[in-house]
Amino acid sequence: MFSLQTIFGKGDKFYGLLEQSAEAAHESAKALHELVTQADHAPVMAAFSRARAREKALAAQISEELVNTFVTALDREDIEALNTALYKIPKSVEKFAERYEIVAARLAGVDFGQRALVLARSTEVVVQMIGELRHGLRIDPLKKLQDRLQTLESEGDRMLLAPYRTLYLESDDAMRAMLAKDLFELIEKAIDKCRDVGNIVYSIVLKNS
Repeated sequence: MFSLQTIFGKGDKFYGLLEQSAEAAHESAKALHELVTQADHAPVMAAFSRARAREKALAAQISEELVNTFVTALDREDIEALNTALYKIPKSVEKFAERYEIVAARLAGVDFGQRALVLARSTEVVVQMIGELRHGLRIDPLKKLQDRLQTLESEGDRMLLAPYRTLYLESDDAMRAMLAKDLFELIEKAIDKCRDVGNIVYSIVLKNS
């Protein structure tokens, strides 16, 4: 079986950095779930800041290593594509957190928890997919993980129907409905970014298998 270890040579810096980046995205998703399910937001916002700072530093480091490294384990554009896609997950989560902090009181009773949990589970799958690169370009386990991502995305879409029905058909507060819709769409966008990472990883595997 083809192994990335043989082409990384002396180090595992790129897939190691990508693993750390995926973990940072997962930490930000877990913090989002805590934000919408816990009353005390202060420690959660601090966790967001740490995860975002870590992700920014890792993204910059990966870009710098690409410039300074003559031989890379994967095509440079594939590494950069993964780096960019991973970076966008906590970026979307951060946007949600900033807006939610402002309007949370207006949205009391709106359930973001289930949708946030789908995001957390999606980022967990992303961590597993990135981790699979360390073990070589194996199609079967990555296909299963990719299918899991697609299932989670579909599950999240189904979860939106009930709150949308309540907000738009059973409420006379148009502003509340619009604010909630904006936040739901930010979570959906973050889940879509997880799918994007999965698509890139799977395409890399197919290209190199």
